[in-house]
Amino acid sequence: MIISHKHRFIFIKLRKTAGTSLEIALSGICGGDDIITPISLLDEKVRLEMGHKGAQNYDIPYKQYSFNDWANRIIKGKKRSFYNHMPASEIMGTVSSDIWKKYFKFCFERNPWDKTISHYYHLNRNQRFNSIMEYLKHHDSDVISDVDMYTEGDRLLVDKVFKFEEMEAALKEIPGMIGLESPLLLPKYKAKSQFRTSKKHYRELLSDEEAGIIAKKHAREIERMGYTY
Repeated sequence: MIISHKHRFIFIKLRKTAGTSLEIALSGICGGDDIITPISLLDEKVRLEMGHKGAQNYDIPYKQYSFNDWANRIIKGKKRSFYNHMPASEIMGTVSSDIWKKYFKFCFERNPWDKTISHYYHLNRNQRFNSIMEYLKHHDSDVISDVDMYTEGDRLLVDKVFKFEEMEAALKEIPGMIGLESPLLLPKYKAKSQFRTSKKHYRELLSDEEAGIIAKKHAREIERMGYTY
């Protein structure tokens, strides 16, 4: 997750949407006062090797603490921080109303059938499941439904939800929205891409029953984004 005061944008990072690659790319245009949340040690190493800024300014100032925040700080020693997959509703409740209204807020969503396959291979890298159906039946696979990260009920909280499948066009469109003169370039490094051992299209990997289970679990984003199987 990134809040850039330099370019006046807020990037909300959904899961399985090339979020880390996007975060690394956006870090390259960030200023010293911008908020950049931590990613994995390996990904941070890649980011720093590219000469981009690493995680910074992500601890929330004490002046913004609630009573419960102070209780957690005193009793548990826990600081309140901006974090990796922080939902829009929580960010909105933490930054000033002026920032929230004026900054360009965006995220990327992904076709849920393809997103589920990606998550299955990531989760199954240690052979935890024998099949996709076993994963769907015995794992709470709707955990990767991120529609609540950019909505509140039926209300859209962000300015734009780009489609993962239209990434190339989005990377050309975003600069004009945040005042850049050139398109964003993703790093050649692709975080976690090695876990997906089959590159087949999701229709070749899913049965009709499996596709139906996924459609039911992800009905809200399918309807909102107009995805079809």
